[in-house]
Amino acid sequence: MTAARLPSAGFSITVRLALSADPGAAGRLATVVGQAGAIVTALDVVASDNKRMTVDLTCDTSDAAHAEQVTQILEAMPDFDVKKVSDRTFLVHLGGKIEVTPKVPLRNRDDLSMAYTPGVARVCMAIAENPDDARRLTIKRNTVAVVTDGSAVLGLGNIGPAAAMPVMEGKAALFKKFGDVDAWPVCLDTQDTDEIVNIVAALAPTYGGINLEDIAAPRCFEIEARLRERLDIPVFHDDQHGTAIVVLAALTNALRVVGKEFKDVRATIVGCGAAGTAIMRLLEKAGIGDIIPVDRDGALHSDMETDNETHQWLGTHFNKTDYSGDLSGAVEGADVFIGVSAPNILKGSDVAKMAKDPIVFALANPDPEISPTEAARYAAIVATGRSDQPNQINNVLAFPGVFRGLLDAQAHDWNDDAALAAATAIADCVGTEKVNATYIVPSVFDPNVAPAVAAAVKQAMR
Repeated sequence: MTAARLPSAGFSITVRLALSADPGAAGRLATVVGQAGAIVTALDVVASDNKRMTVDLTCDTSDAAHAEQVTQILEAMPDFDVKKVSDRTFLVHLGGKIEVTPKVPLRNRDDLSMAYTPGVARVCMAIAENPDDARRLTIKRNTVAVVTDGSAVLGLGNIGPAAAMPVMEGKAALFKKFGDVDAWPVCLDTQDTDEIVNIVAALAPTYGGINLEDIAAPRCFEIEARLRERLDIPVFHDDQHGTAIVVLAALTNALRVVGKEFKDVRATIVGCGAAGTAIMRLLEKAGIGDIIPVDRDGALHSDMETDNETHQWLGTHFNKTDYSGDLSGAVEGADVFIGVSAPNILKGSDVAKMAKDPIVFALANPDPEISPTEAARYAAIVATGRSDQPNQINNVLAFPGVFRGLLDAQAHDWNDDAALAAATAIADCVGTEKVNATYIVPSVFDPNVAPAVAAAVKQAMR
C-alpha cells in the first residue's frame, strides 16, 4: 500500500480571503483547513474594518491536488470569500533564483579604467604569458559550472535542459550559501555524449571545476571519465560522488551506533544507476564485507546475461555468494539496506528477515522504498532523503565543501582519497558523544560541515 504524503513546505500555498470580523472567524478558518489535512503555518491580517477583514492564510499541503482540494473547500464555505491563491514555491522561482553582482566598485573613470580598458589589457597579457595566472586573476579561482543535459532530473526523468534549469539554479544557490562557491547553470540542449564532452571541454577555461548533474546512466560514467582525461580541473558528478560521500558518512555513524565494523557487514543495495554504483565503489574503498547489487530484475551476479557493462561489472565484482534471486531474498540476513531506486519496493517483513539491528537507508525521493514508519518497526536505524524525517541523506552536506576544498587546493583532479576524507569529516561533525539512532548525520544548516569538508578535501588533494 502506498503511504500518504505528509504536508510539506514544497506545496505551500497562501490564500487571500475575506471573512467576517467576528472573534471566532479566524478559528473557524484554521479548523476548516486542519480538517482538510493541511497545516496552517501563518495567518496575517491584510486589511480590516468594523464588518470584514482580509487575511492571508498560509498552509502546507501534501501535493498539488491537495492544495487544489483545500482551495475548493475554502471557496465552498459561505462565510469565506477567496480572493487569490498563490503557490509559494512558484513565487520563489519567479525570475530565477540567482544573479551576477560585481565584486569591485565602478564609481568613476578610474575604477572603469582598471576594471576594464585600458588597464584590463595588462592583466590579459599576464595570463597569456602565464596561463596558470587565470586561477589567480579571474573568476576561475572560485567558479564552478553546473552541467546537465536534463536526462535524469531528480525523480522526474528525461525532461530536458529548460525544465532542468530550476534545479540547476537551486544547486548554484546552495553552492554559494554553504561553500561560498560561485556556480552557474550550464544546461545543454543535447544528449549526445560526444557533443557534451566537447562542449564542456570548450567551456572549461572559465571554470575551476565542473559539477555534472542529472545526466542519465550509463552515459554519465563515460562523460565524466572522458572529461577527467581531457581537463586540468576537477570533474565531479554529484549524483554519483556526492551521494556516495553522504551515504558513507551516515553509514559510518550508523555502524558506530549498532556496534558493527565495515569488514563484518553485508549490504544489499537496490538501484544500480549512477548513485548506486558510486555508493558501492566507495563502500568497497571503506572496507565493507560484501554487497549484493539489486536492480529491477533482481540481484546482479556473475552468470547473468546483460548488455549493460556496468551491471556486468557489478555482478562480477560484488555478490560473493553469487545470489541470483529477488530483492526479498537479497536482504535476508543483510546488515544494511540502501535504496536509491523506486518507492514502496521493500516490505516490513523483508526488514524483519535482516540481521540483528538492521540499518535501512530508503533514499528514493519523495517516496522512499519503504515507509519510514514501517521500517522503524524492525530496523535499528532508518534514514531517508526527506527533510521531514530524521537522518536525512542530503548531498548538500558534501558538494559545497568538496568544491570549496578543491578550489582552495587549486586541484586538477578528484580522487577516492578526497571522497573518503569528505565522508569522515561529515561523520565527525556529529561527534561520537552525540551520535544516536536518530542523529547519524549533521543538519544541512550546521555551519561547521562545509568548512570541515573543505579542509579535509584540501588536505587530501595536497
